Amino acid sequence: MTDQLTVSVLGTGIMGAAMARNLARAGHTVRAWNRTRAKADPLAADGAHIADTPAEAVESADVVLTMLYDGPATLETMRRAAPALRPGTAWAQSTTAGIEGVADLAGFAHEHGLLFYDAPVLGTRQPAEAGQLTVLAAGPAEGRDRVTPVFDSVGARTVWTGEDGATGSATRLKLVANSWVLAATAAAGETLALAKALDVAPDAFFDLIAGGPLDMGYLRAKAALILEGRLSPAQFAVTTAAKDAGLIVRAGERHGVRLDVAAASAGRLERAADLGHGDEDMAAAYYASFNDGPTT
Repeated sequence: MTDQLTVSVLGTGIMGAAMARNLARAGHTVRAWNRTRAKADPLAADGAHIADTPAEAVESADVVLTMLYDGPATLETMRRAAPALRPGTAWAQSTTAGIEGVADLAGFAHEHGLLFYDAPVLGTRQPAEAGQLTVLAAGPAEGRDRVTPVFDSVGARTVWTGEDGATGSATRLKLVANSWVLAATAAAGETLALAKALDVAPDAFFDLIAGGPLDMGYLRAKAALILEGRLSPAQFAVTTAAKDAGLIVRAGERHGVRLDVAAASAGRLERAADLGHGDEDMAAAYYASFNDGPTT
């Protein structure tokens, strides 16, 4: 099979739009759809065909790539696409849908004879735009010749976790990774909030840990977004992070593990959204430490 494919991208938000652009730049034919068409229209300048409906987008697709908000939104969109889906089409499902969500999506794929790949990604806006995401993937070997060029176009690395996407092995790894990302983000925000409350200069803290085992690039990157007021455009939005935190908490509960930090992170993100920071970078959970959401 040629490496030049027709790829349908359903969902062109922060991540989906970047992935669609990189697919087009790699020479693939891209057919894009988004619920709010205005978010998809700019992709026409990159050579993508902008579809009015999910069914139109998936016509003649070799691979369908979904990057929507959550599992229910993905399932609803694929149901709308169903009349035009061809049996044997490869479906790379990249939404962080949660364990139950992936099972529902895999069930849909089975009903329609699709080759299902559970394929969430690690990375935010910048690595997505640079085609440097890490793809976590599980799915049948028979269709990998189609999805591999897609994954190579959007990511720098693909980590295969199994041959049955329905087991959700890639999603489970993604939830574990995101639990660390959310915990680190919450800790960064709380540290800066406490420093503000105690009248400690942030640089004094960073100088204290510089070069030691407590120092980390991610802490400094998220702290810089807060301190420099660069929370928009979001690398990873507060509302999406809150959704993922909820999925992590529910996964823990389902498997008998109490995840207090993840639950607290979900609460902080939800409070930040209520304060008007839902579309900002998830580092804006910092504002949840203050009743009135002060400026930095």
